[in-house]
Amino acid sequence: MPEPTTVPAAAEASPVPAGLSSAEARRRLAAGGPNLVPRVDAVPAWRALLKQFTHLLAVLLVVAALLALLAGMPALTLAIAVVVVLNAAFAFWQEYRADRSAERLRELLPSGTRVRRDGTALVVPAADVVTGDVLLLEEGDRVCADAVVRRTDALTVDESLVTGESVAVPHEAGEDLLAGTFVVQGAAEAEVTATGTATTLARISELAASAHRPSSPLSVALRRVVRFVALTAVGTGVLLGAGALLLGLDATAAFLFGVGVAVALVPEGLLPTVTLSLAHGAQQMAGRHALVRRLDAVETLGATTYVCTDKTGTITQNRMAVVSVWQPSGWVRVEGEGYTPEARVSGDPDALGRLPAVARWAAACVHGRARLHADRWVADGDPMDAAVHALLLRLGGDEPPRVLAGAPFSRDRMLTSVVVEDALVVLGAPEQVLARCVGRPEAASGPLSEMTGRGLRVLAVARRTWPGGSLTPAAETGLDLVALLGLEDPPRPDVGVALARCRAAGIRVAMLTGDHPRTAEAIAREVGLLQPGGLVVDGRGLPEDDASLGSLLDSADGAVVARVTPADKLRIARALRGRGHVVAMTGDGVNDVPALREADVGVAMGASGSDVAREAADLVLLDDHFATIVHAVELGRATFANVRRFLTYHLTDNVAELAPFVVWAMTAGQVPLAITVLQVLALDIGTDMLPALALGTEPPGRRVMQGPLTSRSVVDRSLLWRSFGVLGPVEAVASLGVFVPVLLTGGWTWGTIPSPALLGVASGSTFAAIALAQMANAFACRSDTLPPWRLRVTGNPAVLWAVGAEAVLLVTFLGVPALADVLGGTWPLTLGWAGAAATALALLVADATHKRLRHRRTVEASAGVSDRPGPRRSRGPGRATT
Repeated sequence: MPEPTTVPAAAEASPVPAGLSSAEARRRLAAGGPNLVPRVDAVPAWRALLKQFTHLLAVLLVVAALLALLAGMPALTLAIAVVVVLNAAFAFWQEYRADRSAERLRELLPSGTRVRRDGTALVVPAADVVTGDVLLLEEGDRVCADAVVRRTDALTVDESLVTGESVAVPHEAGEDLLAGTFVVQGAAEAEVTATGTATTLARISELAASAHRPSSPLSVALRRVVRFVALTAVGTGVLLGAGALLLGLDATAAFLFGVGVAVALVPEGLLPTVTLSLAHGAQQMAGRHALVRRLDAVETLGATTYVCTDKTGTITQNRMAVVSVWQPSGWVRVEGEGYTPEARVSGDPDALGRLPAVARWAAACVHGRARLHADRWVADGDPMDAAVHALLLRLGGDEPPRVLAGAPFSRDRMLTSVVVEDALVVLGAPEQVLARCVGRPEAASGPLSEMTGRGLRVLAVARRTWPGGSLTPAAETGLDLVALLGLEDPPRPDVGVALARCRAAGIRVAMLTGDHPRTAEAIAREVGLLQPGGLVVDGRGLPEDDASLGSLLDSADGAVVARVTPADKLRIARALRGRGHVVAMTGDGVNDVPALREADVGVAMGASGSDVAREAADLVLLDDHFATIVHAVELGRATFANVRRFLTYHLTDNVAELAPFVVWAMTAGQVPLAITVLQVLALDIGTDMLPALALGTEPPGRRVMQGPLTSRSVVDRSLLWRSFGVLGPVEAVASLGVFVPVLLTGGWTWGTIPSPALLGVASGSTFAAIALAQMANAFACRSDTLPPWRLRVTGNPAVLWAVGAEAVLLVTFLGVPALADVLGGTWPLTLGWAGAAATALALLVADATHKRLRHRRTVEASAGVSDRPGPRRSRGPGRATT
């Protein structure tokens, strides 16, 4: 607001302390402790890094590397070691970077500050500031403790780092300042009221440290898979090792055989495949203006079921404009674009004639201006101020009258007063201005209700004759209401489409805003966030019990929580997660950090948010746009589906790799081992790796946002049945069906030991059968519902390149004598290659049959539901991945 030439009487009423003596300051420092935000007890970096090497899958991979070294394969040892180290380093860096948010709060305090002690101004360390100190604040200073303003000279403070509000806030005597805020204009003297752990900033830090960052659905699912595979692998290794001992192997050989089997059954390619698939998803999101800070948030976004979003700048454009003006003489409508001076103004003739004077008076009360910058009209300062100035420009005005004196806006008064020419003009919140008016201010209640009902933010303009250039406490009384200005912050153009996509995907959305409930409700209904039956609630009326709060907000028709506080946002995130929702929460200020950490996905504003909020978030919106969240969810769902694809691919292979060892054990060694431990490792790390990575890059399908997720778990019953009940057994039986005929045609009989040459050919044939079946499996896993021949061949070129590379590796492993001798399999004969090709064909037929039968059961189940007597309910469309 304009800088006053005379300090209002209200500002002079607060006495200014003389400051502490040095002795008293030392006594208070000893008693109260230093002015520091408490340090969070963080896990040491070395321990966090070590943790990445001690989880179950990493330990098994390390054992695999040691086994390869014992077998004389240093190259394979190095490959496994590189996989373990890279994944550990990447996971450590992601976790370390994401969990620094609470520590970053300490950096909001300055190292030194100016105070008055012993009657003299001096600079002391911020840590030595105590309650009762008088801070001497100037433009550019950061407030080091909570304080109350005692004297001000046009003080304006940027509170965005703490409150998230993007507009600087004027302060007058008697008002509170918060530690961590920044003086952008003017000067002040303020008395410290709280330091250290007693400050608002410290309380936020404690909340941030206490808020539990939940494990992502992917992490939980992978832990289950790894635990299952590890127990299966170890159990199988123990049994087969014991069986080998009983069959006559010496203890050392039996032990190495058992360990080798266990390690061979661990999917060594799983970790790098997951990591690179998530990294690919993160790269895709970056192209849509969404920066991922934690890789597992990519998949979590795909599982999101509830989005809690801000309004200003996310749903709306944060570009204010005066669109409606009510005066006692009538209405005026203003139609213009942004802050440009051109607009169409229409309305009652008398009101049109008086409007230029109203605009001049209102513009005198604001600092912000609409200015032409780089051929574009933009807000210079507060967007609301700029909107008032733009109204003046649209009516042919230029600059408002010169301000002779004024009283600035404050959060307590909610209005601004200025003296211009021979009048006092007041601009502010309608309830505050109308209370100071005479005549018939009640005539404005109807227009005020009409404006707020349309979602407009309303400012009241009033004036009175006031001779002279100074103000007295009685100046802001006996006012005549001049006008109500209705300001619109238009919704973003495509936010309605984005919200419709959320509804189609079964994702629930709530708007959490500090606005008035009527204004927030009007905006929410305009953009389609709030449907008939949706909920509108004032944050001050939220239930105290988290279970009741979650039940209240869990509405499919949308919800609006107005007058919300950061503590409310934290409770809302916790309550919704308690009901089983995967919650994405937006935030921009330091006080949003606890809620961002509590949510499954914390979403920070990149354009307007604070550094600390960005540090705490899992996802940063570079354009602050709600539609970007929806794009990120879409890519997250695609990544979710891709993780299921390559898990199916890996687990199918595990069944085929395990089967030869089971057959060997069940026949007490009468049937030789079809493949060796090193061949299993070559399949896992060699031939299978590239197709699995390629499946992780499958683009989103057209129906990816149609209907809710059919499963919130990456690993569910349908995936396990497809892998372990259909594809895996077919691949296992068919590959063993190649091994035995090759042995029989070479002269082998039951219970005898084949010659090394014959066993090498038969083993090579089995290896080729599994590898070719996995090539076919790569195409089969591209879709959960369609066979490969119904998919576009070039839909994922990476799969074509990966299968080609797998073929080259297969030829290399079998055709290079040195490698073939080490692995244990040699080049197959014609029968072996024919059987291998038949194995691939059998897998494709089994996959297509399974998909067709599952589709038929789904159709029959749907028909059964719709044929039941009684009211018919709409079943949302199921989600497909292609």
